[in-house]
Amino acid sequence: MPKLKPGTILPTPEEDAAITAAAQADPDALPLTDAEWAAVKPKARRGRRLAAVTKERITIRLSREVVETFRASGDGWQTRVDSALKDWLKTHSPG
Repeated sequence: MPKLKPGTILPTPEEDAAITAAAQADPDALPLTDAEWAAVKPKARRGRRLAAVTKERITIRLSREVVETFRASGDGWQTRVDSALKDWLKTHSPG
């Protein structure tokens, strides 16, 4: 049972039974069956959607000037660093 805030008043078992009976008598508020609950569960994961092409997380040391310049360009700066390195690879051999 979750921890209740101080001052929370819970219904007595008789009150709870009366509330449940009233709710079940309301045709617009019928409780869902287990199968219906299963159907309404979220199908998608929470959080950021997985990218079609994933990147590898690494640790790299770059000069302060490079990092400050790219960070100053705003959100997405790491993607721009990746793009700049890809462009460099088009004309250079990393060996």
